[in-house]
Amino acid sequence: MSNPEFTDQLREYSHWREQLVQAIEMYVEWRIRYKLNDPHSTETLLNILSGLQHDKITLAFAAEFSRGKTELINALFFAETGVRLLPSSPGRTTMSPTEMFWDEEGGSYIRLLNIESRLEDVSLIEFKNNPERWTQIDLDCDSPTQMQKAFQELVATKKVMREVAEKLGLWNEREAAEQGIIDPETVEIPCWRHALISFPHPLLKQGLCILDTPGLNALGTEPELTLSMLPNAQAIIFVLAADTGVTKSDLEMWKNHVCNSRGHSKQGLAVVMNKIDAMWDDLAGEEGYEDAIDKQIEVSASILGLNEDVIFPVSAKQALLAKIKSDPELLHKSRLDKLEHYLSDDILMQRRDILLQTISNKIGFLVNESLNLCNTKFENASKQLEEFQKMDFENHEMTAKLMAETRDQQNAYMTNVENFQASRKVFSVQAKMLVESFSKDKIDEIIRLSRQEMKKSLTTYGMKQSMRKLFDDLRDLLQDSVDITNETRRLVRAIHKKFQDEYGFKEIEPQLFSIKQYQFELEQIFEEGEAFRNSTKTTLTEQSIVVNKLYSTLIAKARKIMQQAQKDAASWSNSVLTPLMHQIKDHKKQIENRLQMLRRITESKGNVEENINQLKQELEQLKNQRQELVTIMKSMHINDLPDTQPEKEFDLH
Repeated sequence: MSNPEFTDQLREYSHWREQLVQAIEMYVEWRIRYKLNDPHSTETLLNILSGLQHDKITLAFAAEFSRGKTELINALFFAETGVRLLPSSPGRTTMSPTEMFWDEEGGSYIRLLNIESRLEDVSLIEFKNNPERWTQIDLDCDSPTQMQKAFQELVATKKVMREVAEKLGLWNEREAAEQGIIDPETVEIPCWRHALISFPHPLLKQGLCILDTPGLNALGTEPELTLSMLPNAQAIIFVLAADTGVTKSDLEMWKNHVCNSRGHSKQGLAVVMNKIDAMWDDLAGEEGYEDAIDKQIEVSASILGLNEDVIFPVSAKQALLAKIKSDPELLHKSRLDKLEHYLSDDILMQRRDILLQTISNKIGFLVNESLNLCNTKFENASKQLEEFQKMDFENHEMTAKLMAETRDQQNAYMTNVENFQASRKVFSVQAKMLVESFSKDKIDEIIRLSRQEMKKSLTTYGMKQSMRKLFDDLRDLLQDSVDITNETRRLVRAIHKKFQDEYGFKEIEPQLFSIKQYQFELEQIFEEGEAFRNSTKTTLTEQSIVVNKLYSTLIAKARKIMQQAQKDAASWSNSVLTPLMHQIKDHKKQIENRLQMLRRITESKGNVEENINQLKQELEQLKNQRQELVTIMKSMHINDLPDTQPEKEFDLH
């Protein structure tokens, strides 16, 4: 990429993320060093670390055929190879969805999944976990020419009997008739269903992933693209042709696939109006050319419901040529720079904000609890030092009274422990009910019955009704969990309040389990499924293939959400009372230290100053412990969260 800004920004982002990882690792070590770690909190922290270490910046490019999308990818990322790396010549359109990334373990390769795999009831995720199912072509990264030749396989096609194409969902009689193709014996189809490309490009090595999605046909027959891969991308670049604007098929793709992948937010959506060089008119001149582009931006923004500042007029062809020839004037005329600035500034900053919000949501409570505990220890130790400095240890009556009070505190502590154990038993019963409400057996039974109903149905309407019933049943299941969650939350609040009111514990706002996230995600899947099923392209495609694939994709995603809810509920129930337990343990330690010091002072009056100095040393250690934590918190950017929370949260599981 000739423009160094995106490269530099991505490098800076990667460095920032590495520092974040180091800060969390320091926090894990801090908890271990000061004996504040517990298995469940450690698991949470390790999951966060794993997610950050495998974090990727995914940019997805979507467009109908012949919009110059692949040429745009070449111009943005691969111009320094000096060749048109990805095939984008006229008539040579990328046929299969393509993912580009760097697989350090696997090396440089193209992996291609045969088109016949569409007939199998196996998800793309499962195929990706089985490299043996893919045809692999090794890449010679020292030879752009060899790579260019290897990439030609992405546009490979073959002729098959029409019946075969129909089974694969790649033939529709009505659509073909509109193109003047009537009753053909054979049909040309793509050889490959999906492509994975790994090679050590500097941007890919720093964590960039590029998803190149072909036209409406692919999105209309591969539900995983719309329901999984596009939603997980940090940005979706939707490409139009500047001379035609938003066509009917462009609008269908935008509404049913691109917008739905972002839910109710348009964050991370941008539009490229490509081929502005085709709008040049010698008669209209420069002013007429600019006016035509501005008008097209205004109309496109209105139709798509976007702000004009995320619509970028570009000539990808001229930009690629300019970069290869090192022609700054032509590069400026291509207008690629504004799109590059958008990717550098907006998208990477959004990703950073999402990570910070995820860190806050997942471990912010742990960090704040640690800080509160440090503050409590420091305050108690300071009070004890101040009390001892004022005491007259020559007064045996006062010393004996203080000793008696401390023993009373010790007895009260034992009562606290008994009450805590009793409260924990009550909570355990309630928490078990919560976790079991998301039972895998309950979910699988709903899915099994729904599948049976679908198999009995011979019509699209019947299949659609089965799908609706599935989600209604899952909603009912989730509603049961909502009721149990509310009861569990009330119990946790009551336990915390009891220890605060009756035993004088420092107030800590308990971390409460929330079910809203799972409700929202499940409803979003249902909306996506309805929009996908009702799209024109899906209606025109072979119903048995589309509905079956859509159904299995939605089921898998809904099931995963429910399983995640169960996992999160179990993790929460195992750790929510930990702050109370830490306070009880610290209270015990304070009492024991106090008794020990009083005994030593009573036995030997000459040691008073020595014991007070020891208290001062302990206070200094507590101060250092707290300062270490504050430094770690700054490194984790816990207090650097944006004012507005992003809609989408990064999956670190």
